[in-house]
Amino acid sequence: MNRLIDAAITHARTVLTTLVLLLISGTISYVNVPKEAEPDVNIPIVYVQMEHEGISPEDAERLLIRPMEQEVRGIEGVKEIRSSGYLGGASVTLEFDAGFDADAAMDDVREKVELAKPDLPADTDEPTVNEVNFSLFPVVLVTLSGELPERTLLGVARDLQDRIESLPSVLEVKIAGERDELLEVLINPVKIESYGLTAEVAVQSISRSNLLVAAGSQDSGKGRFSLKVPGLLETAADVMALPIKTDGDAAVRLADISDTRRTFKDPDSFARVNGRSALVLEVTKRTGENIIDTIENVRTIVADERRDWPQALRQTINVDFAQDKSKKIRIMLSDLQNNVISAVLLVMIVVIAALGLRTAGLVGVAIPGSFLTGILVLSSLGLTINMVVLFALILAVGMLVDGAIVVTEFADRKMTEGEHRRIAYGLAAKRMAWPIIASTATTLAAFLPLVFWPGVVGEFMKFLPLTLLATLSASLVMALIFVPTLGAFIGAPGGTADPEAAKMLAGSDDHDPEESGGYTGIYVHFLKMALLRPGRVLMAAVMLLIGVQGTYALFGKGVEFFPDIEPDFAKIQVRARGNLSVYEMDSLMAEVEKRLLTVAASGEITNAYLRTGREKNSQESADIIGVINVEFADWQLRRSADEILADFENSTRDLNGIFIDRRKQEAGPPVGKPVQVQLSSRFPELLAPAVVKVLDGMEQIGDLINIEDSRPLPGIDWEMQVNRIQASKFNADIDMIGRAVQLVSTGIKLGGYRPNDVDDEVDIRARYPEAYRTISQLDQLRVNTLNGTVPISNFVERVAKPTVGTIRRVDTRRVMTIKADVVEGVLANDKVHELEEWMKDAGLDDRVTFTFRGEDEEQRKAKEFLGKAFVVALFIMAIILVTQFNSFYSALLILSAVIMSTIGVFIGLLVTGQPFGIIMGGIGVIALAGI
Repeated sequence: MNRLIDAAITHARTVLTTLVLLLISGTISYVNVPKEAEPDVNIPIVYVQMEHEGISPEDAERLLIRPMEQEVRGIEGVKEIRSSGYLGGASVTLEFDAGFDADAAMDDVREKVELAKPDLPADTDEPTVNEVNFSLFPVVLVTLSGELPERTLLGVARDLQDRIESLPSVLEVKIAGERDELLEVLINPVKIESYGLTAEVAVQSISRSNLLVAAGSQDSGKGRFSLKVPGLLETAADVMALPIKTDGDAAVRLADISDTRRTFKDPDSFARVNGRSALVLEVTKRTGENIIDTIENVRTIVADERRDWPQALRQTINVDFAQDKSKKIRIMLSDLQNNVISAVLLVMIVVIAALGLRTAGLVGVAIPGSFLTGILVLSSLGLTINMVVLFALILAVGMLVDGAIVVTEFADRKMTEGEHRRIAYGLAAKRMAWPIIASTATTLAAFLPLVFWPGVVGEFMKFLPLTLLATLSASLVMALIFVPTLGAFIGAPGGTADPEAAKMLAGSDDHDPEESGGYTGIYVHFLKMALLRPGRVLMAAVMLLIGVQGTYALFGKGVEFFPDIEPDFAKIQVRARGNLSVYEMDSLMAEVEKRLLTVAASGEITNAYLRTGREKNSQESADIIGVINVEFADWQLRRSADEILADFENSTRDLNGIFIDRRKQEAGPPVGKPVQVQLSSRFPELLAPAVVKVLDGMEQIGDLINIEDSRPLPGIDWEMQVNRIQASKFNADIDMIGRAVQLVSTGIKLGGYRPNDVDDEVDIRARYPEAYRTISQLDQLRVNTLNGTVPISNFVERVAKPTVGTIRRVDTRRVMTIKADVVEGVLANDKVHELEEWMKDAGLDDRVTFTFRGEDEEQRKAKEFLGKAFVVALFIMAIILVTQFNSFYSALLILSAVIMSTIGVFIGLLVTGQPFGIIMGGIGVIALAGI
């Protein structure tokens, strides 16, 4: 090490040129490195989506989920399999062990899906395999709203979608609120009967007339000719002209018995922004791209496109941007820059007062030098700037100058003894090299175990130790190489001895430190008194340690997972029960929206994005009829989010039949409601009674609010029970009856065609007009049999059955989940422990097992890992200290300071009235150990 320091000072110009290069390169990296909101986390989850229009949840479980589960359960590394069967499809979600290879996992799942496909029903759509990644969430929403025809607004949205997706940094743009187009054939049952036809005959005629015929080619010996049989329908007029029946020269065309129109599929949801009907473009950027530049480019494209719109469109369509994630990054970057500048100024003020202007300048160079070198390292490793990295950089600013101060202070001492600056800085660097290396190594040792943090939380937080390792390592190089070299080159000249100052700084035998005066004298006097009574001081410290921790255990605020933050966004979930149509849901949502917009009129809410409709494959409660995503104004210009949302809740208390559930933005990875209990059993009939019992227990425990569960909603489904023997007498079968029933529901898919004005294929569907699509019409349906057309009521009975809802499974067992929030001021951790103790004695059926999920599950994992990381860090620091001092006593003496330092932690929590955060508090204690 000494030779390296001597070589650096000898070749000072080379070293200083390198320093300039590092500063310039670091600055360029800081400007150009991609900025993201959330870290690019590989969440160990892959899910398979299977759609089968009209399939019931029970059939989805039997025909879709079970075959798929049988195949994917053999994939290596799968930790848990979660499945959902719902009306119209199913999904199978695979959670892998931490540290999984996302690409390999996707390949394995696709391979198993291919093996399972032959076991799925023939009409099931192609299964899709998808991964979950934080970077794939939208970074900004572009909302288009206004009172104009849906087709016009959709056309504008699709044009914008194409333009935005042309950006290299944009991965995809989805249009929320978009409905698929449809060519609808409305068959009139009265006209059909008047022509002596049945709907079945008409449907079969259309299906057989829209086929791709590969006619091949013919070789006559004198030439080769391709043969063509145009069989595909290309326009709506082609569909209308199809012959259904002929009688001599007369023909009955489809136009004679039906009305055909170009329309949209029946709505299952509605979208509005700030009270206006809207389409929302959800923009997702590519992994590793700069979020600030991406959103800026999106805004530019939207502005350019809007200028090209006709005047009428510009006046009618309102364009807004919501949930812009670049705003938070800009604020954090500003905070980071302010912290760096503040740190440099504060350090320089202190060092100027103690050591002089030149020395302060040397120390001041160490902060931006270490900071920018660390950024350069992160950029070289392919890491991006995200909220966790920015937090780590802000945390690191205060730890970058210790080594530089020690070296410059020791050099200053040597110059007071008469040494020249070149010699003084060389001696200082060499004398303090191992203490500084050991000090930095112990700090790095504290953070090193955090790199191996498993799970989603670990993937989210690992950027913190990586950033600190890079910047603190850079500070070590700054303190031992660049600062001494710079000091030897431009530092105070030195060479003039000051005997009195030298004697005082050296602490010689003929100098009493108490004569130093000032703070040093006060400290020395206090230290002498303590050294004269070592037993009492040690006993007092131990008693204080025990007393503070005991006091916190009795009177502290307990433990939390992540700290509660002042959010920029919130989600308002509206719940209502019953067999509600989408229009009834929207009517209720409109009332809630009206109250919210009244609260928003004060300017404290900038955007309210409403979505009406129940999500098919959601893990949320089945009674959620809509969601409003709220964006708040800047926190400095408004009241707290809790106060705003409380005002809104109070304004909705007179609305009967609905329940408001608010979800604030979470710090860290989202885990949902803090209290989540999962009940599972191989006997599905046991789950609902167990849920009722647990709900009663929650009421007894108290302080739990917004309770929801995954039981099916009260309601009915109509089951068409076919008497197969009776049906066979009429030569009727299940396929015939099913197609007849489809005519009064979503219709029968006859095929598709591709109009010139759209890119995707448009379905052709046949069904009865709306007046004939009623419950009573089910009993009057007629099918064509050997005995002519007969009502299906001759062999079909319509029976009301309880609604099944979404069927959920975990590791092939049926599950139901109960979720709850806690009242303000109560810690979820305390309520989870109370509920856990209650459930052990609740008398649940032995065939029903319960597990606490969500925040409690993640908290336990994090607590377990951080405890191990703390112990590992202590052992690594002990090895470093024993190596330095060659003494177990010295190492243990220093490590005892780690335990004693927690006194300040708990006193701070008691004074501020804050709970101990498992994540942030745990990281803070580990960082404290290193410091």
